[in-house]
Amino acid sequence: MFGYIGVNKPELKIKDFETYQGYYCGLCRALGRQTGRISQLTLTYDMTFLAVLLTGLYEEEEQWVTGRCPVRPWKKCRKIVNSCTEYAAQVNVLLAYYNLLDDWEDDHSLKSLLLARLLRGKCRKLQEAWPRQSRAIEEYLRKLHQCESSESPDLDLAAGLTGEMLAEIFVYQEDCWSPHLRRMGFFLGKFIYLMDAYEDLEEDRMTGSYNPWKYFPDSGHFDDDCQSILTMMMSEASRAFERLPILVNADILRNVLYSGVWSKFETVRAQRNDPDFQGKKHRKRRKQSNK
Repeated sequence: MFGYIGVNKPELKIKDFETYQGYYCGLCRALGRQTGRISQLTLTYDMTFLAVLLTGLYEEEEQWVTGRCPVRPWKKCRKIVNSCTEYAAQVNVLLAYYNLLDDWEDDHSLKSLLLARLLRGKCRKLQEAWPRQSRAIEEYLRKLHQCESSESPDLDLAAGLTGEMLAEIFVYQEDCWSPHLRRMGFFLGKFIYLMDAYEDLEEDRMTGSYNPWKYFPDSGHFDDDCQSILTMMMSEASRAFERLPILVNADILRNVLYSGVWSKFETVRAQRNDPDFQGKKHRKRRKQSNK
Protein backbone atom coordinates (compact mmCIF):
# COMPACT_ATOMS: atom_id res chain seq x y z
CA MET A 1 0.00 0.00 0.00
CA PHE A 2 2.76 2.45 0.83
CA GLY A 3 5.09 4.24 -1.57
CA TYR A 4 3.07 7.28 -2.64
CA ILE A 5 4.70 9.99 -0.53
CA GLY A 6 7.79 10.74 -2.61
CA VAL A 7 9.54 13.76 -4.11
CA ASN A 8 9.16 15.38 -7.48
CA LYS A 9 12.82 15.11 -8.42
CA PRO A 10 12.87 17.60 -11.36
CA GLU A 11 11.56 20.31 -9.04
CA LEU A 12 14.20 19.75 -6.35
CA LYS A 13 17.53 21.55 -6.14
CA ILE A 14 20.49 19.21 -6.63
CA LYS A 15 21.69 19.65 -3.05
CA ASP A 16 18.18 18.98 -1.71
CA PHE A 17 17.88 15.78 -3.72
CA GLU A 18 21.28 14.64 -2.44
CA THR A 19 20.03 15.26 1.10
CA TYR A 20 16.80 13.38 0.44
CA GLN A 21 18.76 10.49 -1.07
CA GLY A 22 21.00 10.60 2.01
CA TYR A 23 17.96 10.02 4.23
CA TYR A 24 16.74 7.20 1.99
CA CYS A 25 20.13 5.48 2.14
CA GLY A 26 20.39 6.19 5.87
CA LEU A 27 17.04 4.52 6.43
CA CYS A 28 18.21 1.54 4.37
CA ARG A 29 21.35 1.34 6.51
CA ALA A 30 19.30 1.43 9.71
CA LEU A 31 17.06 -1.37 8.43
CA GLY A 32 20.10 -3.47 7.55
CA ARG A 33 21.64 -2.96 10.98
CA GLN A 34 18.43 -3.90 12.73
CA THR A 35 17.20 -6.94 10.82
CA GLY A 36 19.54 -7.54 7.90
CA ARG A 37 18.78 -7.63 4.19
CA ILE A 38 15.21 -8.87 4.64
CA SER A 39 13.79 -5.63 6.01
CA GLN A 40 15.75 -3.55 3.49
CA LEU A 41 13.40 -4.94 0.86
CA THR A 42 10.51 -3.18 2.64
CA LEU A 43 12.04 0.31 2.48
CA THR A 44 9.55 2.98 1.38
CA TYR A 45 9.69 6.66 0.51
CA ASP A 46 6.86 7.25 3.01
CA MET A 47 9.15 6.42 5.94
CA THR A 48 11.93 8.46 4.33
CA PHE A 49 9.56 11.43 4.44
CA LEU A 50 8.87 10.72 8.12
CA ALA A 51 12.61 10.69 8.91
CA VAL A 52 13.10 14.06 7.17
CA LEU A 53 10.03 15.50 8.92
CA LEU A 54 11.01 14.44 12.43
CA THR A 55 14.62 15.52 11.95
CA GLY A 56 13.46 18.99 10.95
CA LEU A 57 10.94 19.26 13.77
CA TYR A 58 13.23 18.11 16.56
CA GLU A 59 16.34 19.63 14.97
CA GLU A 60 18.31 16.42 15.16
CA GLU A 61 21.83 16.72 13.76
CA GLU A 62 22.32 15.18 10.31
CA GLN A 63 25.27 12.81 10.64
CA TRP A 64 26.68 11.87 7.24
CA VAL A 65 28.44 8.53 6.85
CA THR A 66 29.84 6.87 3.76
CA GLY A 67 29.31 3.21 2.99
CA ARG A 68 28.56 0.61 0.35
CA CYS A 69 25.15 0.31 -1.23
CA PRO A 70 23.63 -3.16 -0.53
CA VAL A 71 21.99 -3.16 -3.96
CA ARG A 72 25.11 -1.98 -5.80
CA PRO A 73 28.00 -2.96 -3.50
CA TRP A 74 30.62 -1.62 -5.94
CA LYS A 75 29.22 1.87 -5.38
CA LYS A 76 29.76 4.06 -2.33
CA CYS A 77 26.94 6.26 -1.10
CA ARG A 78 26.51 8.95 1.54
CA LYS A 79 23.93 8.29 4.22
CA ILE A 80 22.29 10.42 6.91
CA VAL A 81 21.88 8.74 10.29
CA ASN A 82 20.34 9.98 13.53
CA SER A 83 17.68 8.95 16.03
CA CYS A 84 14.90 9.89 13.58
CA THR A 85 16.17 7.57 10.84
CA GLU A 86 16.43 4.84 13.48
CA TYR A 87 12.82 5.42 14.56
CA ALA A 88 11.54 5.49 10.97
CA ALA A 89 13.38 2.21 10.29
CA GLN A 90 11.93 0.56 13.38
CA VAL A 91 8.31 1.43 12.57
CA ASN A 92 9.04 0.37 8.97
CA VAL A 93 9.98 -3.07 10.31
CA LEU A 94 6.82 -3.24 12.44
CA LEU A 95 4.66 -2.34 9.46
CA ALA A 96 6.38 -4.97 7.31
CA TYR A 97 6.02 -7.66 9.99
CA TYR A 98 2.30 -7.14 10.54
CA ASN A 99 1.65 -6.90 6.82
CA LEU A 100 3.42 -10.21 6.27
CA LEU A 101 1.25 -11.82 8.96
CA ASP A 102 -1.77 -10.27 7.28
CA ASP A 103 -0.73 -11.76 3.92
CA TRP A 104 -0.40 -15.17 5.57
CA GLU A 105 -3.91 -14.91 7.04
CA ASP A 106 -5.44 -13.68 3.78
CA ASP A 107 -3.65 -15.76 1.16
CA HIS A 108 -1.82 -18.44 3.20
CA SER A 109 1.39 -17.30 1.55
CA LEU A 110 4.20 -19.50 2.88
CA LYS A 111 6.73 -16.92 1.70
CA SER A 112 5.07 -14.26 3.87
CA LEU A 113 4.93 -16.61 6.85
CA LEU A 114 8.61 -17.47 6.51
CA LEU A 115 9.65 -13.82 6.26
CA ALA A 116 7.45 -12.92 9.24
CA ARG A 117 9.11 -15.61 11.34
CA LEU A 118 12.52 -14.27 10.40
CA LEU A 119 11.47 -10.84 11.66
CA ARG A 120 9.56 -12.07 14.72
CA GLY A 121 12.43 -11.97 17.24
CA LYS A 122 13.37 -8.41 16.39
CA CYS A 123 9.75 -7.30 16.29
CA ARG A 124 9.14 -8.49 19.83
CA LYS A 125 11.76 -6.03 21.01
CA LEU A 126 10.28 -3.29 18.86
CA GLN A 127 6.80 -4.00 20.24
CA GLU A 128 8.21 -3.42 23.72
CA ALA A 129 10.04 -0.28 22.61
CA TRP A 130 7.03 1.22 20.75
CA PRO A 131 3.87 -0.31 22.29
CA ARG A 132 1.52 2.49 21.19
CA GLN A 133 2.60 2.28 17.56
CA SER A 134 2.55 -1.53 17.61
CA ARG A 135 -0.99 -1.62 19.03
CA ALA A 136 -2.12 0.89 16.39
CA ILE A 137 -0.88 -1.34 13.55
CA GLU A 138 -2.48 -4.47 15.06
CA GLU A 139 -5.78 -2.70 15.63
CA TYR A 140 -5.68 -1.23 12.14
CA LEU A 141 -5.35 -4.61 10.42
CA ARG A 142 -8.10 -6.13 12.57
CA LYS A 143 -10.55 -3.33 11.77
CA LEU A 144 -9.56 -3.28 8.11
CA HIS A 145 -10.43 -6.98 7.84
CA GLN A 146 -13.88 -6.23 9.26
CA CYS A 147 -14.33 -3.34 6.84
CA GLU A 148 -13.32 -5.44 3.84
CA SER A 149 -15.45 -8.41 4.92
CA SER A 150 -18.51 -6.20 5.20
CA GLU A 151 -17.80 -4.65 1.78
CA SER A 152 -18.35 -1.20 3.26
CA PRO A 153 -19.01 1.41 0.55
CA ASP A 154 -17.86 4.18 2.89
CA LEU A 155 -14.66 5.80 1.58
CA ASP A 156 -14.01 7.50 4.90
CA LEU A 157 -14.28 4.30 6.91
CA ALA A 158 -11.56 2.33 5.12
CA ALA A 159 -9.32 5.33 4.52
CA GLY A 160 -9.84 6.59 8.06
CA LEU A 161 -8.52 3.33 9.51
CA THR A 162 -5.24 3.82 7.67
CA GLY A 163 -5.22 7.43 8.82
CA GLU A 164 -5.65 6.47 12.47
CA MET A 165 -2.76 4.02 12.24
CA LEU A 166 -0.37 6.42 10.50
CA ALA A 167 -1.32 9.18 12.94
CA GLU A 168 0.18 7.13 15.78
CA ILE A 169 3.30 6.32 13.76
CA PHE A 170 3.90 10.01 13.01
CA VAL A 171 3.93 10.80 16.74
CA TYR A 172 7.50 10.07 17.74
CA GLN A 173 6.99 11.30 21.30
CA GLU A 174 4.07 12.87 23.16
CA ASP A 175 4.62 16.62 23.34
CA CYS A 176 3.12 19.93 22.20
CA TRP A 177 3.59 18.96 18.53
CA SER A 178 1.72 15.65 18.81
CA PRO A 179 -1.71 17.02 17.78
CA HIS A 180 -0.29 18.48 14.56
CA LEU A 181 1.71 15.34 13.78
CA ARG A 182 -1.35 13.16 14.41
CA ARG A 183 -3.51 15.29 12.15
CA MET A 184 -0.86 15.27 9.45
CA GLY A 185 -0.38 11.51 9.68
CA PHE A 186 -4.14 10.94 9.70
CA PHE A 187 -4.79 12.75 6.42
CA LEU A 188 -1.66 11.37 4.77
CA GLY A 189 -2.84 7.90 5.74
CA LYS A 190 -6.23 8.54 4.15
CA PHE A 191 -4.51 9.84 1.04
CA ILE A 192 -2.25 6.77 0.81
CA TYR A 193 -5.17 4.34 1.16
CA LEU A 194 -7.32 6.11 -1.41
CA MET A 195 -4.41 6.45 -3.84
CA ASP A 196 -3.64 2.76 -3.56
CA ALA A 197 -7.29 1.85 -4.08
CA TYR A 198 -7.50 4.25 -7.03
CA GLU A 199 -4.48 2.61 -8.68
CA ASP A 200 -5.84 -0.92 -8.15
CA LEU A 201 -9.46 -0.19 -9.08
CA GLU A 202 -9.58 -1.93 -12.46
CA GLU A 203 -7.74 -4.99 -11.18
CA ASP A 204 -9.99 -5.19 -8.11
CA ARG A 205 -13.05 -5.05 -10.35
CA MET A 206 -11.73 -8.02 -12.33
CA THR A 207 -10.77 -10.07 -9.27
CA GLY A 208 -13.73 -9.08 -7.10
CA SER A 209 -11.44 -7.74 -4.38
CA TYR A 210 -12.67 -5.07 -1.99
CA ASN A 211 -12.21 -1.49 -3.14
CA PRO A 212 -14.37 1.38 -1.82
CA TRP A 213 -14.01 3.32 -5.09
CA LYS A 214 -16.20 0.64 -6.73
CA TYR A 215 -19.19 2.08 -4.87
CA PHE A 216 -18.41 5.71 -5.60
CA PRO A 217 -21.05 7.29 -7.89
CA ASP A 218 -19.65 7.93 -11.37
CA SER A 219 -20.62 11.42 -12.50
CA GLY A 220 -18.84 11.00 -15.82
CA HIS A 221 -15.75 12.69 -14.39
CA PHE A 222 -14.57 9.92 -12.10
CA ASP A 223 -10.83 10.69 -12.21
CA ASP A 224 -11.44 14.38 -11.54
CA ASP A 225 -13.75 13.54 -8.64
CA CYS A 226 -11.09 11.26 -7.17
CA GLN A 227 -8.49 13.99 -7.52
CA SER A 228 -10.77 16.45 -5.72
CA ILE A 229 -11.15 14.09 -2.76
CA LEU A 230 -7.41 13.40 -2.66
CA THR A 231 -6.76 17.15 -2.80
CA MET A 232 -8.89 17.63 0.31
CA MET A 233 -6.79 15.02 2.12
CA MET A 234 -3.51 16.66 1.14
CA SER A 235 -4.83 20.13 1.96
CA GLU A 236 -5.51 19.08 5.55
CA ALA A 237 -2.17 17.29 5.84
CA SER A 238 -0.33 20.33 4.48
CA ARG A 239 -2.22 22.68 6.79
CA ALA A 240 -1.09 20.61 9.78
CA PHE A 241 2.48 20.61 8.46
CA GLU A 242 2.55 24.39 8.17
CA ARG A 243 1.76 24.65 11.89
CA LEU A 244 5.06 22.93 12.72
CA PRO A 245 8.15 25.14 13.24
CA ILE A 246 10.30 23.37 10.66
CA LEU A 247 13.13 25.20 8.91
CA VAL A 248 15.63 22.41 8.21
CA ASN A 249 14.86 20.70 4.88
CA ALA A 250 11.51 22.50 4.67
CA ASP A 251 11.91 22.79 0.88
CA ILE A 252 12.18 19.00 0.58
CA LEU A 253 9.08 18.46 2.70
CA ARG A 254 7.05 21.02 0.76
CA ASN A 255 8.20 19.45 -2.50
CA VAL A 256 6.69 16.16 -1.37
CA LEU A 257 3.44 17.62 -0.03
CA TYR A 258 2.71 20.11 -2.79
CA SER A 259 4.29 18.45 -5.81
CA GLY A 260 5.67 14.95 -5.27
CA VAL A 261 2.37 13.27 -4.40
CA TRP A 262 0.73 14.81 -7.47
CA SER A 263 3.43 13.75 -9.91
CA LYS A 264 2.81 10.23 -8.59
CA PHE A 265 -0.95 10.72 -8.99
CA GLU A 266 -0.58 11.77 -12.62
CA THR A 267 1.55 8.69 -13.30
CA VAL A 268 -1.01 6.42 -11.63
CA ARG A 269 -3.86 8.14 -13.47
CA ALA A 270 -2.22 7.63 -16.85
CA GLN A 271 -1.44 3.98 -16.07
CA ARG A 272 -4.91 3.29 -14.67
CA ASN A 273 -6.50 4.47 -17.89
CA ASP A 274 -4.08 2.53 -20.11
CA PRO A 275 -5.70 -0.86 -20.96
CA ASP A 276 -2.38 -2.36 -22.08
CA PHE A 277 -0.67 -1.44 -18.80
CA GLN A 278 -3.56 -2.79 -16.72
CA GLY A 279 -3.54 -6.04 -18.69
CA LYS A 280 0.18 -6.56 -18.10
CA LYS A 281 -0.22 -5.70 -14.41
CA HIS A 282 -3.06 -8.18 -13.98
CA ARG A 283 -1.15 -10.99 -15.70
CA LYS A 284 1.92 -10.30 -13.54
CA ARG A 285 -0.11 -10.42 -10.32
CA ARG A 286 -1.81 -13.65 -11.45
CA LYS A 287 1.55 -15.30 -12.11
CA GLN A 288 2.81 -14.24 -8.67
CA SER A 289 -0.29 -15.60 -6.94
CA ASN A 290 0.13 -18.96 -8.70
CA LYS A 291 3.70 -19.46 -7.52
